[in-house]
Amino acid sequence: MTKIQYENLTIRQAEVADAKQLAAWWNDGAVMAHAGFPNGLGTTEEEVVKGLRNGLLVVEESDRLIGECNYHNASDGVAEIGIKICETDCQNRGVGRKVLSMLISWLFRNGYSKIVLDTNLTNTRAQHVYESLGFRKVRTNIDSWKDQLGQLQSSVDYELVEKDFVSYE
Repeated sequence: MTKIQYENLTIRQAEVADAKQLAAWWNDGAVMAHAGFPNGLGTTEEEVVKGLRNGLLVVEESDRLIGECNYHNASDGVAEIGIKICETDCQNRGVGRKVLSMLISWLFRNGYSKIVLDTNLTNTRAQHVYESLGFRKVRTNIDSWKDQLGQLQSSVDYELVEKDFVSYE
């Protein structure tokens, strides 16, 4: 069971008790727009419970749920990750950078040699955070996918190897 702690932040395995909050975030278009779902996912608490899996993690600050992150094995020694700080009052104050540092450190300690992720080309705030942690831009994918409104979107692929990692823990 994954549980990573640093100062007042905790990353832990998502549980059934978290499903109501996860569904609320995933159904909120403002939270999900960057991922291509400006109208939200339209999911139910029951569907979230069914989808709970290893690697789906929640982020707590002082025991309050503030966001989520996830990882999965993309290939041998490579983890693909994602993160959302969903509570707006917790954004723009370095929490995401700390959470990413915690998760990345844990993944490197647990056998991964490379971390990959992608983000929307318009999400320059996230790109700045990723690059500050040592991620290297691998490619830009122009008009490579459509959001739920049918609008073409572009993304940026990043990768990080342990020797380039700049930790903020």
